[in-house]
Amino acid sequence: MQFKESETIELKKSLTQLKDGIISISAILNKHNKGKLYFGIDNSGKIVGQTINEKTVRDIEKSISDSIEPKIFPKIEKKILENKEFIEIDFQGDKGPYSAYGRYFIRVADSDKQMTKNELQKQFSDINSSRWGALVCENATIEDISEKKLMEFCKLSDLIYDSKINVLNKLNLLKNEIPLNAAILFFATAPEKYIPNARLRCATFATTDTVSPIDMQDYSGDLFELIQKAETYILSHINVGMRLEGMRRIDVPEIDKDAFREAIINAFCHRDYTQYDSVNIAVFRDRVEIRNPGNLYRGLTIKDIIKRSVSERRNELIADIFHRVHFVENWGTGIKKILKLEPTAKFELIVDFEFRSIFTRSQKQNYLDNIPSWPPKVTEKVTENQDKIISLILKNSKITIKELSITLNISPKNVKENLSKLKQKEMLERVGPDKGGYWKIIKKIKE
Repeated sequence: MQFKESETIELKKSLTQLKDGIISISAILNKHNKGKLYFGIDNSGKIVGQTINEKTVRDIEKSISDSIEPKIFPKIEKKILENKEFIEIDFQGDKGPYSAYGRYFIRVADSDKQMTKNELQKQFSDINSSRWGALVCENATIEDISEKKLMEFCKLSDLIYDSKINVLNKLNLLKNEIPLNAAILFFATAPEKYIPNARLRCATFATTDTVSPIDMQDYSGDLFELIQKAETYILSHINVGMRLEGMRRIDVPEIDKDAFREAIINAFCHRDYTQYDSVNIAVFRDRVEIRNPGNLYRGLTIKDIIKRSVSERRNELIADIFHRVHFVENWGTGIKKILKLEPTAKFELIVDFEFRSIFTRSQKQNYLDNIPSWPPKVTEKVTENQDKIISLILKNSKITIKELSITLNISPKNVKENLSKLKQKEMLERVGPDKGGYWKIIKKIKE
């Protein structure tokens, strides 16, 4: 067996270093919630030996109890290897931040660093946000939970449905028969009644900044519904081409669907729900941004996630529900999966504000450059603008007059006139109402 110091393991040569060892316990707990401390093993990992008896164990227990707040109850054992005794202290705790001798420390690689005031404030903020999902939802009752949603979830997760209470207890989403916040997020009939920031906001902009919005939508619902709405919104506001597989038409979005779906799930899974903000989707001319409120949890960096596949879960209960229905797979693989599908994707952390996943759209400068032209063998003569309108509708049948106006750089009145002429020529028809309907191209091909 080899011993090596790490972010969760500390080695001490003897009990003369007990104070430093206790500081290491608090630092590791503040970063990882659990770890191990050894006495009788030097920094190189060599077992040098440490005598242990019942009094030794009691003294260690008392020192830890007197020095660390909130109190922890570690497991202290005598181990023997290479005919030498040494001490193993196995500790864990999720009630932090933990102080040692009245000061707060954080683990950095295999060292212990005293926290600054700002770091300590962030630690308290992280702890509060991580506990949010496991808190009782004030004023909510079991009657707020949708039986239909729970039953559908049980089918997807291979759980047997017998009653609301039993299923929620199996999922650790009840306390004294009162739903927790996480239960309301996933299974309430109207989650927004109790959690106003359980929302999705989507917007499309005409250019590369937020000056010219052409569409804005707000959505509420449970997390599964919001993920679906976010995915649908992006697909309806980016270019979607096609390829033929045999007799089947396959839609091909300009951004890989699985890639941005992964980013959407990550946004809802890892966001800070203590912040009064929503998950936001912003579709620009050159990119799509998926934004969620909050820092990366516990000082995690984007580099850690990409290079080391490290994952720190802010919302354990929420992540567990997603995991049960395979919305998330192995921890720490989300960003790697996105980069495999969309190598040009970028990730930004706006400190103390939000995390962003950014997907580059087509490199073509003009939206029209990527759109197939209208079939050439038409029986009617059309103007250049009418031809472009038809091409745009072929690409997005739900495109609005405002979007056509901005894209073509002509007035809305001019757009309406051209649409009217296309309908008169029986080349175009409107299906459904102005809001919620779509355009249908009537191809008149020469025989």
